[in-house]
Amino acid sequence: MSAPKFSIVVPLFNEQFAVAGTIVDIRDWFEQRAESYEILLVDNASTDATRAHAEPLLNGEKIRLLVNDANRGKGYSVRRGMLEARGEIRLHCDADCAPSLASLPTMLTLLENHDLVVGSRLAPGAQLGQRQTLPRRFVGRGFQQCCRAILAEPTRDLFCGFKLWRGAAAEAVFERLSLDGWTYDAEAIAMARALGYRVTETGILWTDREGSRLQMARILIPVVRDLLAAKSNVRAHRAAPSRERGAQ
Repeated sequence: MSAPKFSIVVPLFNEQFAVAGTIVDIRDWFEQRAESYEILLVDNASTDATRAHAEPLLNGEKIRLLVNDANRGKGYSVRRGMLEARGEIRLHCDADCAPSLASLPTMLTLLENHDLVVGSRLAPGAQLGQRQTLPRRFVGRGFQQCCRAILAEPTRDLFCGFKLWRGAAAEAVFERLSLDGWTYDAEAIAMARALGYRVTETGILWTDREGSRLQMARILIPVVRDLLAAKSNVRAHRAAPSRERGAQ
């Protein structure tokens, strides 16, 4: 079986209401463009009907489901999917990412001269549908600034769930990551820069979903601890001998 051009990795946890629609939207987007693709769904031990809703759409080749044996975190799920993926271009996106597919053509153009294109809700060109409440945006921006400062990372929006990678860069980065939780995004971007890969950020179409599971006040200390560990990990790999950078 030949490798597809595109791999799309979607981490899942209790997404019974979104998963089927997202699979269909991603599948149809690539089918309409006659592109070879695979969709890897990585279920992080959901306790609802996520797997049951996904299973009718699985075909064992183009659309596959990987199931974690326990809840191991979003970062673990994305890493598992990205390292099992076979595509020369790899997108990882959240289960509510369908509206952002309209931004893929722009991101693919940018990928011609970069190894990682970070979709962003904060960069120029972003088009936001439903937005977070003003208090949540205020807290979120401050939180992003804190995370950027810890890693000395210029990317504005570290945690937007829509990122496009060259396959070789994705493999080199994800095999080196240490964080299993949702802050893996920040470590991945910083690691890509440390390894010499070309990173850019672009505004995308994004619609926020209600019902975020994150409460900033409760996660701040664990996140800072995680990012300090990630900073040490990135620094160690920056200092180590490395493979050829920016491979086409």
